[in-house]
Amino acid sequence: GLGVTTFQAEDEIAAIGAAVGASLGGALGVTSTSGPGLALKSEAIGLAVMTELPLVVIDVQRGGPSTGLPTKTEQSDLLQALYGRNGESPVAVLAPRSPADCFATAVEAARIALTYRTPVLLLSDGAIANGSEPWQIPQVDDLPPIDPNYETGPDAAGTPLRPYARDRETLARAVAIPGTPGLEHRLGGLEKANGSGNISYDPANHDLMVRLRQAKIDGISVPDAEVDDPSGQAELLIVGWGSSYGPIGEACRRARRRGTAVAHLHLRHLNPLPRNLGEVLGRYRTVIAPEMNLGQLTSVLRARYLVDVQPVTKVEGLAFLADEIVDAIDAALAGTLREFEDAKTTAALAAAEYRPAPDREEESA
Repeated sequence: GLGVTTFQAEDEIAAIGAAVGASLGGALGVTSTSGPGLALKSEAIGLAVMTELPLVVIDVQRGGPSTGLPTKTEQSDLLQALYGRNGESPVAVLAPRSPADCFATAVEAARIALTYRTPVLLLSDGAIANGSEPWQIPQVDDLPPIDPNYETGPDAAGTPLRPYARDRETLARAVAIPGTPGLEHRLGGLEKANGSGNISYDPANHDLMVRLRQAKIDGISVPDAEVDDPSGQAELLIVGWGSSYGPIGEACRRARRRGTAVAHLHLRHLNPLPRNLGEVLGRYRTVIAPEMNLGQLTSVLRARYLVDVQPVTKVEGLAFLADEIVDAIDAALAGTLREFEDAKTTAALAAAEYRPAPDREEESA
């Protein structure tokens, strides 16, 4: 009765192919996976970028690479989500902060996908997938409407459909469901001519279309970043994303109870980032970013805003503990966070099992 069709595909590639086909047919295609499956789906995600179709791909991140730790949590797919396709292939990327936040984030993913005609990658992780918390089921009528605004027929003059003519505000292209009388058009993975959607190998057209696809993602409307800084006196900002929300929040509360002013900013929109984020980062003397990876968001923020964001890393297949983030706060305020992080690599090098050193006398002989 809800107009939703679900099925278990034979593999990840079949699943993404079916989802793209559903979007081509006028539905919103949704498929889910974890990190290795996201790699398999990357070519078809690129097809959805080129055809500019709405699509939602959910990635419940786990320890990697390869099979890795299939039942353990990690946040190591961020760069894959942002850049893991051939060519200039921009997509929107979101991340829920808790089990209860997954619904609202999924609704936001659907809004962006349908409004802007783009794939959206939603990055959950094992800690969220295996977590639970109270959640009030919303009334469907209370949810904001999402109008895909598909073309329903030719205009009064019978003008042929221009499938790559764009909305002036969103840059979304015109979409018509295949089989709509009078709106026949060509669609596929080859580069499209501006406006007509015909196949084009023209160099200037390719440059134009690449820039338009990027501008469309850059122009997605997202809320400004909000900072939890009760005193307004904090000099240390903690930037997080995904399931680190709970541990970071608790660490901040513990630090504040002992008189240490700290601020917390948690990102739901990872691409595009909030428009005020650079200004917010610039307010604080010290910025740290706890992640269950080796500093992927840190690298993005450093490159984008030229701010010395310092990573706090953990890749044990376990979520952060609040105490671990309190320790990172103390190290950051003491100016020793880099040494704190470097010690993790030093410990790994010291614990590694090495092959016996070759006998130098035998070598010389």
